[in-house]
Amino acid sequence: MSRRILIVRLSAIGDVVMASGLIPALRARWPDAHLAWLAEPPVRELLADNPRLDEVIVWPRGEWRQLAREHRYGELARRVRTFVRELRARRFDLALDLQGLLKSAIWTRLSGAPERIAIGPREGAQWLATRAIPRRSEDTRIGSEYRRLALELGAPESGFRLDLAVGPAAHAAAEQALREAFGLDETAPIPPFAVIAPFTTRPQKHWFAERWAALAPQLTQQSGWPVVMLGGPGDREAAAAIREATPGLIDLSGRTRLAASVAIIAQARLLIGVDTGLTHMGIALGVPTLALFGSTRPYLDTGSPDARVLWSARACSPCRRHPTCGGRFDCLRDHTPASVLAAARTLPALQARLAERAS
Repeated sequence: MSRRILIVRLSAIGDVVMASGLIPALRARWPDAHLAWLAEPPVRELLADNPRLDEVIVWPRGEWRQLAREHRYGELARRVRTFVRELRARRFDLALDLQGLLKSAIWTRLSGAPERIAIGPREGAQWLATRAIPRRSEDTRIGSEYRRLALELGAPESGFRLDLAVGPAAHAAAEQALREAFGLDETAPIPPFAVIAPFTTRPQKHWFAERWAALAPQLTQQSGWPVVMLGGPGDREAAAAIREATPGLIDLSGRTRLAASVAIIAQARLLIGVDTGLTHMGIALGVPTLALFGSTRPYLDTGSPDARVLWSARACSPCRRHPTCGGRFDCLRDHTPASVLAAARTLPALQARLAERAS
C-alpha cells in the first residue's frame, strides 16, 4: 500500500519556496505516494501547478475569520466540521509539520495521520507530534532544516532540490505584463531584463531606497538589461519612492499575481534581492541571483555557482528580530551599490554578458 503524506506549511512565501525541495525528495523516497500540501490561500499559487504534487488543500482561514467577525458561529462550525471530515477522509498515514507552530500542529493532528513529524516545534506543537526534528543546525545550505527532514525520512541526498513549477496561465499573465511594461505588441520579442526584489516583511531586512535607485541604472549601463522591480500589493508606496528616483526602472510591484511574478523571474537574466520570497524563487528557478542579507541569514550556500549570498559578518549579526544598532541597520549599510555590483559581476551569467558586450 502506497504512503499518503500531508505536508503542512501554511504560510510565508519564502519558507514555502525553501520547503519545496521536499516535494522531489519525497517523490524519490516514495515514488507512488499520494502527496498533498495544506496551505493558506496566499501561497496556493506557488504550489498549484506543480505536477509532482497530487493536490493542494487550501485552508480558508480568511473566510473563517470573516464568519467569526460577523458572529455567524453556526455556519463557521459547520464549515470547520466539513473541512476536518474531508481532510480525515483522505486517510493520511504521515503528516509533516514544517512550521512547528500550534496552528500547523493542530492540522497534522486533525488530519488523523498516526505518524506526525514536526520541525522545531514550539507553542505546544511538540505535544501534538509523534516525533520532532531540531530546526537549527550547522548546515548553511538553502532549506537546511527541510533537507534534514528529507534525510531523516530516508530520501537520497540528491533528491532535495527546490521545486517551483510555472503553469500556462502564469506564463501568459507574465508575458502580458511584460509586454505592457515594455510597450510591445504581440509580435515583438521581450528583451532580456534583470529583476530587483527590494521588499520584505521587516525593516531590518530592507536595503535602502536610495541605494536601489543608484544600483539599477549602473546595472543597466553595464549589462544593457533594463531592470524590472517586483513586489507585492503592500509594497507599492515604497516602490514608488524607488521608481521616482530611478529613470528607466520598470515597476511591476503589486501589479501581477504571485504566480505571474514567478513566471517573470523565470525569464530574468539576473535577480538581485533581499531576504524575501522572490529572491529565493530566483535560486529555485535557476536564475542567476544575488541575495543581500543583513539581520537575517537563512543560508549562505545557495547550491549554485550562479547564485551568491552577500552578507556582512558583523559581531551582532544575524540579529534577526532584535536589532542592536538603534535602527541604523549597519550590516545592510555595509552593502553599497558598488559592492553589490562587484559581487554581481562574479556570477558567471553576468560575466558572460559583460564579455559579450566588450567583444
